[in-house]
Amino acid sequence: MLSPVALAIVVNAMPDPRERARAIGVWASVFGLSMAAGPVTGGALIAAFGWRSVFWINVPVIVVTLVLVAVFVPESRAARARRLDWPGQLLLTAVICLFVGVLIEGPRIGWASPAALVGYALVMAAAIGFVLVELRRDEPLMDLGLFRRPPFATAVLGATAVFVALNVSLLLNTLYLQHTRGWTPLATGAATLPMALGATLCAPWSGSLVGRLGPRRPLILAGGFMTAGGLCLTDLGQDTSVPLILFAYLLIGVGFGFANAPLTNTAVSGLPPSRAGVAGAITSTARQVGAAVGIAVAGGLVAGAGPADLAAASHPGWLLVAGCGVFLFVVARASQPTVADAR
Repeated sequence: MLSPVALAIVVNAMPDPRERARAIGVWASVFGLSMAAGPVTGGALIAAFGWRSVFWINVPVIVVTLVLVAVFVPESRAARARRLDWPGQLLLTAVICLFVGVLIEGPRIGWASPAALVGYALVMAAAIGFVLVELRRDEPLMDLGLFRRPPFATAVLGATAVFVALNVSLLLNTLYLQHTRGWTPLATGAATLPMALGATLCAPWSGSLVGRLGPRRPLILAGGFMTAGGLCLTDLGQDTSVPLILFAYLLIGVGFGFANAPLTNTAVSGLPPSRAGVAGAITSTARQVGAAVGIAVAGGLVAGAGPADLAAASHPGWLLVAGCGVFLFVVARASQPTVADAR
Protein backbone atom coordinates (compact mmCIF):
# COMPACT_ATOMS: atom_id res chain seq x y z
CA MET A 1 0.00 0.00 0.00
CA LEU A 2 2.86 2.38 0.76
CA SER A 3 4.88 1.99 -2.41
CA PRO A 4 2.26 3.13 -4.96
CA VAL A 5 1.25 6.07 -2.78
CA ALA A 6 4.84 7.26 -2.42
CA LEU A 7 5.45 7.02 -6.14
CA ALA A 8 2.16 8.74 -6.97
CA ILE A 9 3.21 11.69 -4.79
CA VAL A 10 6.51 11.95 -6.68
CA VAL A 11 4.82 11.71 -10.08
CA ASN A 12 2.16 14.31 -9.35
CA ALA A 13 4.43 16.72 -7.46
CA MET A 14 6.97 16.88 -10.31
CA PRO A 15 5.21 17.78 -13.58
CA ASP A 16 8.47 18.72 -15.33
CA PRO A 17 9.86 15.55 -16.97
CA ARG A 18 13.48 16.30 -16.07
CA GLU A 19 12.74 17.11 -12.43
CA ARG A 20 10.48 14.08 -12.18
CA ALA A 21 13.19 11.79 -13.55
CA ARG A 22 15.68 13.07 -10.98
CA ALA A 23 13.13 12.76 -8.19
CA ILE A 24 12.35 9.17 -9.21
CA GLY A 25 16.07 8.47 -9.09
CA VAL A 26 16.26 9.75 -5.51
CA TRP A 27 13.14 7.77 -4.64
CA ALA A 28 14.70 4.64 -6.15
CA SER A 29 17.87 5.12 -4.10
CA VAL A 30 15.77 4.45 -1.00
CA PHE A 31 15.67 0.82 -2.13
CA GLY A 32 19.45 0.81 -2.02
CA LEU A 33 19.47 2.29 1.47
CA SER A 34 16.99 -0.35 2.64
CA MET A 35 19.16 -3.04 1.07
CA ALA A 36 22.08 -1.75 3.10
CA ALA A 37 20.20 -1.38 6.38
CA GLY A 38 17.87 -4.38 6.18
CA PRO A 39 20.14 -7.44 5.89
CA VAL A 40 22.81 -6.08 8.24
CA THR A 41 20.29 -4.94 10.86
CA GLY A 42 18.38 -8.19 10.48
CA GLY A 43 21.52 -10.26 10.96
CA ALA A 44 22.50 -8.31 14.06
CA LEU A 45 19.01 -8.61 15.54
CA ILE A 46 18.87 -12.37 14.93
CA ALA A 47 22.28 -12.84 16.51
CA ALA A 48 21.38 -10.77 19.57
CA PHE A 49 17.64 -11.34 20.16
CA GLY A 50 16.43 -14.15 17.88
CA TRP A 51 14.43 -14.17 14.66
CA ARG A 52 11.23 -12.68 16.16
CA SER A 53 13.05 -9.40 16.71
CA VAL A 54 13.09 -8.69 12.95
CA PHE A 55 9.32 -8.16 13.22
CA TRP A 56 9.33 -6.11 16.41
CA ILE A 57 11.84 -3.66 14.91
CA ASN A 58 9.09 -2.51 12.54
CA VAL A 59 7.10 -0.95 15.38
CA PRO A 60 9.42 2.01 16.16
CA VAL A 61 10.14 2.48 12.44
CA ILE A 62 6.43 2.76 11.70
CA VAL A 63 5.84 5.15 14.60
CA VAL A 64 8.59 7.48 13.37
CA THR A 65 7.25 7.28 9.81
CA LEU A 66 3.70 8.14 10.88
CA VAL A 67 4.95 11.19 12.78
CA LEU A 68 6.99 12.39 9.77
CA VAL A 69 4.02 11.88 7.44
CA ALA A 70 1.71 13.82 9.74
CA VAL A 71 4.16 16.72 9.94
CA PHE A 72 5.56 16.97 6.40
CA VAL A 73 3.29 15.27 3.83
CA PRO A 74 0.43 17.47 2.58
CA GLU A 75 -2.98 15.87 2.12
CA SER A 76 -4.13 15.29 -1.44
CA ARG A 77 -7.06 13.47 -2.95
CA ALA A 78 -8.83 13.10 -6.26
CA ALA A 79 -11.71 15.39 -7.10
CA ARG A 80 -13.99 12.34 -7.12
CA ALA A 81 -13.36 9.18 -5.14
CA ARG A 82 -13.13 5.97 -7.14
CA ARG A 83 -15.19 2.97 -6.13
CA LEU A 84 -13.36 -0.12 -4.96
CA ASP A 85 -13.19 -2.85 -7.57
CA TRP A 86 -13.74 -5.86 -5.31
CA PRO A 87 -14.10 -8.47 -8.10
CA GLY A 88 -10.89 -7.25 -9.74
CA GLN A 89 -9.06 -7.13 -6.42
CA LEU A 90 -10.06 -10.66 -5.47
CA LEU A 91 -9.24 -12.10 -8.90
CA LEU A 92 -5.82 -10.40 -9.04
CA THR A 93 -5.05 -11.69 -5.55
CA ALA A 94 -6.08 -15.17 -6.66
CA VAL A 95 -3.85 -15.01 -9.75
CA ILE A 96 -0.78 -13.99 -7.75
CA CYS A 97 -1.37 -16.41 -4.85
CA LEU A 98 -2.04 -19.38 -7.12
CA PHE A 99 0.93 -18.60 -9.38
CA VAL A 100 3.36 -18.19 -6.49
CA GLY A 101 1.91 -21.26 -4.79
CA VAL A 102 2.51 -23.41 -7.86
CA LEU A 103 6.10 -22.15 -8.08
CA ILE A 104 6.72 -23.00 -4.42
CA GLU A 105 5.08 -26.43 -4.45
CA GLY A 106 6.16 -27.47 -7.95
CA PRO A 107 9.46 -29.09 -6.90
CA ARG A 108 7.68 -31.09 -4.19
CA ILE A 109 4.56 -32.27 -6.04
CA GLY A 110 6.11 -32.52 -9.50
CA TRP A 111 5.62 -30.06 -12.36
CA ALA A 112 3.51 -32.53 -14.36
CA SER A 113 1.54 -33.95 -11.44
CA PRO A 114 -2.29 -33.76 -11.38
CA ALA A 115 -2.14 -31.18 -8.57
CA ALA A 116 0.23 -28.99 -10.60
CA LEU A 117 -1.97 -29.25 -13.69
CA VAL A 118 -4.96 -28.17 -11.62
CA GLY A 119 -2.89 -25.24 -10.35
CA TYR A 120 -2.01 -24.17 -13.91
CA ALA A 121 -5.68 -24.31 -14.89
CA LEU A 122 -6.74 -22.25 -11.89
CA VAL A 123 -4.09 -19.61 -12.61
CA MET A 124 -5.24 -19.36 -16.23
CA ALA A 125 -8.91 -19.20 -15.28
CA ALA A 126 -8.33 -16.50 -12.66
CA ALA A 127 -6.19 -14.46 -15.09
CA ILE A 128 -8.81 -14.66 -17.85
CA GLY A 129 -11.54 -13.76 -15.38
CA PHE A 130 -9.53 -10.77 -14.16
CA VAL A 131 -9.04 -9.42 -17.71
CA LEU A 132 -12.73 -9.86 -18.58
CA VAL A 133 -13.88 -8.14 -15.39
CA GLU A 134 -11.48 -5.22 -15.78
CA LEU A 135 -12.47 -4.60 -19.40
CA ARG A 136 -16.14 -4.32 -18.45
CA ARG A 137 -15.87 -2.07 -15.41
CA ASP A 138 -16.18 1.72 -15.59
CA GLU A 139 -13.65 2.16 -12.77
CA PRO A 140 -11.35 -0.87 -12.94
CA LEU A 141 -8.69 -1.71 -10.40
CA MET A 142 -6.13 -1.78 -13.21
CA ASP A 143 -6.44 0.31 -16.38
CA LEU A 144 -5.62 -2.38 -18.94
CA GLY A 145 -5.76 0.22 -21.72
CA LEU A 146 -2.33 1.39 -20.58
CA PHE A 147 -0.87 -1.92 -21.76
CA ARG A 148 -1.65 -0.93 -25.36
CA ARG A 149 1.38 1.36 -25.10
CA PRO A 150 4.45 -0.83 -25.79
CA PRO A 151 6.77 1.33 -23.65
CA PHE A 152 4.43 0.99 -20.67
CA ALA A 153 3.92 -2.75 -21.10
CA THR A 154 7.63 -3.49 -21.42
CA ALA A 155 8.46 -1.16 -18.51
CA VAL A 156 6.04 -3.07 -16.25
CA LEU A 157 7.55 -6.39 -17.34
CA GLY A 158 11.00 -4.89 -16.83
CA ALA A 159 10.14 -3.81 -13.28
CA THR A 160 8.94 -7.35 -12.57
CA ALA A 161 12.14 -8.83 -14.00
CA VAL A 162 14.39 -6.51 -11.98
CA PHE A 163 12.74 -7.50 -8.71
CA VAL A 164 12.76 -11.16 -9.65
CA ALA A 165 16.53 -10.83 -10.13
CA LEU A 166 17.00 -8.86 -6.91
CA ASN A 167 15.09 -11.28 -4.71
CA VAL A 168 16.59 -14.38 -6.32
CA SER A 169 20.01 -12.87 -5.57
CA LEU A 170 19.19 -12.00 -1.96
CA LEU A 171 17.68 -15.38 -1.08
CA LEU A 172 20.33 -17.47 -2.83
CA ASN A 173 22.99 -15.32 -1.15
CA THR A 174 21.50 -15.98 2.28
CA LEU A 175 21.11 -19.73 1.79
CA TYR A 176 24.51 -20.22 0.18
CA LEU A 177 26.59 -18.19 2.62
CA GLN A 178 24.89 -19.53 5.75
CA HIS A 179 24.36 -23.17 4.84
CA THR A 180 27.26 -23.87 2.47
CA ARG A 181 29.92 -21.51 3.78
CA GLY A 182 28.78 -21.50 7.41
CA TRP A 183 28.64 -17.71 7.75
CA THR A 184 26.70 -16.07 10.59
CA PRO A 185 23.51 -14.10 9.85
CA LEU A 186 25.38 -10.86 10.52
CA ALA A 187 28.23 -11.73 8.14
CA THR A 188 25.72 -12.84 5.49
CA GLY A 189 23.86 -9.55 5.80
CA ALA A 190 27.13 -7.62 5.53
CA ALA A 191 27.89 -9.44 2.27
CA THR A 192 24.98 -7.58 0.63
CA LEU A 193 26.62 -4.20 1.29
CA PRO A 194 28.32 -4.06 -2.16
CA MET A 195 24.92 -4.67 -3.76
CA ALA A 196 23.36 -1.96 -1.63
CA LEU A 197 26.22 0.45 -2.33
CA GLY A 198 25.84 0.03 -6.10
CA ALA A 199 22.09 0.53 -5.92
CA THR A 200 22.25 3.57 -3.63
CA LEU A 201 24.91 5.44 -5.61
CA CYS A 202 23.64 4.65 -9.10
CA ALA A 203 19.91 5.31 -8.61
CA PRO A 204 20.19 9.14 -8.37
CA TRP A 205 22.77 9.10 -11.18
CA SER A 206 20.34 7.10 -13.29
CA GLY A 207 17.57 9.62 -12.60
CA SER A 208 19.84 12.43 -13.73
CA LEU A 209 20.73 10.54 -16.93
CA VAL A 210 17.05 9.92 -17.67
CA GLY A 211 16.33 13.63 -17.26
CA ARG A 212 19.13 14.61 -19.65
CA LEU A 213 19.33 11.74 -22.15
CA GLY A 214 16.18 9.67 -21.80
CA PRO A 215 15.68 6.13 -20.48
CA ARG A 216 17.54 4.06 -23.07
CA ARG A 217 21.14 4.53 -21.94
CA PRO A 218 20.47 3.89 -18.23
CA LEU A 219 18.47 0.78 -19.16
CA ILE A 220 21.32 -0.49 -21.33
CA LEU A 221 23.74 0.10 -18.46
CA ALA A 222 21.35 -1.66 -16.07
CA GLY A 223 21.02 -4.64 -18.38
CA GLY A 224 24.76 -4.90 -18.90
CA PHE A 225 25.70 -4.79 -15.22
CA MET A 226 22.93 -7.14 -14.10
CA THR A 227 23.74 -9.66 -16.82
CA ALA A 228 27.43 -9.58 -15.94
CA GLY A 229 26.69 -10.02 -12.23
CA GLY A 230 24.49 -13.05 -12.81
CA LEU A 231 27.00 -14.66 -15.20
CA CYS A 232 29.78 -14.29 -12.62
CA LEU A 233 27.99 -16.76 -10.34
CA THR A 234 26.66 -19.33 -12.83
CA ASP A 235 29.58 -21.59 -11.88
CA LEU A 236 29.30 -20.96 -8.14
CA GLY A 237 30.96 -23.62 -6.01
CA GLN A 238 31.65 -24.39 -2.37
CA ASP A 239 35.04 -22.69 -2.56
CA THR A 240 34.32 -19.77 -4.89
CA SER A 241 36.46 -16.81 -3.86
CA VAL A 242 34.74 -14.26 -1.66
CA PRO A 243 36.05 -11.27 -3.71
CA LEU A 244 34.38 -12.71 -6.84
CA ILE A 245 31.11 -13.19 -4.96
CA LEU A 246 31.17 -9.64 -3.59
CA PHE A 247 32.11 -8.27 -7.02
CA ALA A 248 29.13 -10.06 -8.57
CA TYR A 249 26.85 -8.59 -5.90
CA LEU A 250 28.24 -5.14 -6.67
CA LEU A 251 27.48 -5.56 -10.38
CA ILE A 252 23.93 -6.69 -9.64
CA GLY A 253 23.43 -3.74 -7.30
CA VAL A 254 24.70 -1.28 -9.90
CA GLY A 255 22.33 -2.80 -12.47
CA PHE A 256 19.45 -2.53 -10.01
CA GLY A 257 20.32 1.09 -9.26
CA PHE A 258 20.38 2.07 -12.93
CA ALA A 259 17.12 0.24 -13.70
CA ASN A 260 14.48 1.74 -11.41
CA ALA A 261 14.39 5.37 -12.57
CA PRO A 262 14.16 4.71 -16.35
CA LEU A 263 11.59 1.94 -15.87
CA THR A 264 9.31 4.12 -13.78
CA ASN A 265 9.85 7.18 -15.94
CA THR A 266 9.10 5.18 -19.10
CA ALA A 267 5.89 3.89 -17.56
CA VAL A 268 4.54 7.34 -16.66
CA SER A 269 5.91 9.44 -19.54
CA GLY A 270 3.43 11.03 -21.90
CA LEU A 271 0.45 10.54 -19.56
CA PRO A 272 -1.64 13.17 -17.76
CA PRO A 273 -1.04 13.30 -13.99
CA SER A 274 -4.22 11.36 -13.19
CA ARG A 275 -3.21 8.42 -15.37
CA ALA A 276 0.48 8.76 -14.52
CA GLY A 277 -0.32 8.03 -10.89
CA VAL A 278 -2.18 4.88 -11.91
CA ALA A 279 0.68 3.87 -14.21
CA GLY A 280 3.17 4.35 -11.38
CA ALA A 281 0.99 2.27 -9.06
CA ILE A 282 0.84 -0.57 -11.59
CA THR A 283 4.63 -0.45 -11.87
CA SER A 284 4.91 -0.64 -8.09
CA THR A 285 2.57 -3.62 -8.07
CA ALA A 286 4.78 -5.28 -10.69
CA ARG A 287 7.75 -4.85 -8.36
CA GLN A 288 5.95 -6.62 -5.52
CA VAL A 289 4.87 -9.43 -7.83
CA GLY A 290 8.47 -9.77 -9.00
CA ALA A 291 9.66 -9.95 -5.39
CA ALA A 292 7.19 -12.74 -4.56
CA VAL A 293 7.98 -14.68 -7.73
CA GLY A 294 11.73 -14.28 -7.24
CA ILE A 295 11.61 -15.69 -3.71
CA ALA A 296 9.39 -18.57 -4.82
CA VAL A 297 11.64 -19.45 -7.75
CA ALA A 298 14.84 -19.26 -5.70
CA GLY A 299 13.36 -21.37 -2.94
CA GLY A 300 12.10 -23.93 -5.42
CA LEU A 301 15.47 -24.26 -7.11
CA VAL A 302 17.33 -25.19 -3.93
CA ALA A 303 14.50 -27.05 -2.19
CA GLY A 304 15.87 -30.28 -0.73
CA ALA A 305 19.49 -29.47 -1.56
CA GLY A 306 21.97 -30.11 1.22
CA PRO A 307 24.84 -27.75 2.08
CA ALA A 308 27.19 -29.59 -0.30
CA ASP A 309 24.73 -29.44 -3.22
CA LEU A 310 23.23 -26.00 -2.69
CA ALA A 311 25.81 -24.10 -4.77
CA ALA A 312 25.24 -26.29 -7.83
CA ALA A 313 21.46 -26.16 -7.34
CA SER A 314 21.62 -22.36 -7.42
CA HIS A 315 23.18 -22.18 -10.90
CA PRO A 316 19.82 -21.86 -12.75
CA GLY A 317 18.94 -19.01 -10.39
CA TRP A 318 22.01 -17.03 -11.38
CA LEU A 319 21.23 -17.73 -15.04
CA LEU A 320 17.77 -16.31 -14.37
CA VAL A 321 19.35 -13.17 -12.91
CA ALA A 322 21.45 -12.80 -16.06
CA GLY A 323 18.36 -13.43 -18.21
CA CYS A 324 16.49 -10.66 -16.41
CA GLY A 325 19.41 -8.37 -17.25
CA VAL A 326 19.22 -9.37 -20.91
CA PHE A 327 15.49 -8.57 -20.91
CA LEU A 328 16.29 -4.98 -19.94
CA PHE A 329 17.91 -4.56 -23.36
CA VAL A 330 14.50 -5.38 -24.85
CA VAL A 331 12.88 -2.79 -22.58
CA ALA A 332 15.51 -0.23 -23.61
CA ARG A 333 14.71 -0.82 -27.27
CA ALA A 334 10.98 -0.40 -26.66
CA SER A 335 11.23 2.72 -24.51
CA GLN A 336 9.83 5.74 -26.34
CA PRO A 337 11.71 9.03 -26.56
CA THR A 338 11.10 11.43 -23.71
CA VAL A 339 11.03 15.21 -23.82
CA ALA A 340 14.76 15.14 -23.16
CA ASP A 341 15.29 12.90 -26.19
CA ALA A 342 13.22 15.18 -28.36
CA ARG A 343 15.35 18.14 -27.33
